Amino acid sequence: MLSPEFSPELSAPVLLEEQSLRDGLQSEARLFSLAERLEIAGLLVTAGFRRVQIGSFVDPRRVPQMTRIEELAERVRTAWPEQVWSALVLNAKGLDRAMRCGLRHLSLSVSVADAHSRTNAGCTAAEALDTMVALMRQAVAWGITIRAGVQCAFGCAAEGDVATATVLHAVRRLIAAGAAEINLADTAGLASPFEVKRLVARVRETVPEVVLSLHLHATGELGLANLLAGYEAGVRTFDVATGGLGGCPFLKGAAGNVAAEDAVRLFERRGVVTGIDRHHLATVIRRYEHLLGRELPGRMRRAPAAAGQEPPLDRAKKTGNSVFL
Repeated sequence: MLSPEFSPELSAPVLLEEQSLRDGLQSEARLFSLAERLEIAGLLVTAGFRRVQIGSFVDPRRVPQMTRIEELAERVRTAWPEQVWSALVLNAKGLDRAMRCGLRHLSLSVSVADAHSRTNAGCTAAEALDTMVALMRQAVAWGITIRAGVQCAFGCAAEGDVATATVLHAVRRLIAAGAAEINLADTAGLASPFEVKRLVARVRETVPEVVLSLHLHATGELGLANLLAGYEAGVRTFDVATGGLGGCPFLKGAAGNVAAEDAVRLFERRGVVTGIDRHHLATVIRRYEHLLGRELPGRMRRAPAAAGQEPPLDRAKKTGNSVFL
């Protein structure tokens, strides 16, 4: 008989959604051009990411990195049509923009903490949830696959703990509106492994059919521990960002995301298939570090490279499309 550590349930493959182009860059002062973002998108495809979030349809005056998101969406869809490209939508105008550029997989996200919601969406959490439910119903009716995000699911920096009942209420409404997946986000980076397992269990008890994913931040060195706790609780989809880039621009002190390279190494050492080539991932890290002019916080940024060799970009080349504008 296999021990729990080696049971099939605890070695099932995972899906890592790469979010450096959205969550990773949104707080960076150094603005990335459309050509640079398209280049990074191609490198992420080469590394093996099957789902990539390329940005958010928000006011570029508030988040300048998201300038020309429509053009980026059109270019990646043309260059890599089999890839799942996603983007974040927070309001009706954003949904209309995303629809017009042809994206068929979107993340619609809402905060369950009033203080964060007022800063991020300009309204209370209850008001934001009502709006998001209406938008989701509209998007689903148009044939779009929706991942519904629950921001501050593990607590808010300004308010402290968020009641589990509040999270569950939001989850039930989002599923009823047609969400294909629920993403529990540790927006403030307050979660612990115990809290991750507890909330995942409560959500599954309430809505057993739910497909869950986790968006974790690397605050207090607990990002990887929380990711592993989520996996052990049955979650198989996780958000990551190359190099550990990211953090909420409207929440002071929110750390970056779990680094893609650290997550890949953790899962590989457990015998879990990620589909990510760490040698190619190292190329993405080096490119980001060159463009940003600094080392990134991911612990394993150097380890994947074999003898310092740059891997060829063969997967992108097979598409017959250039990764450059």
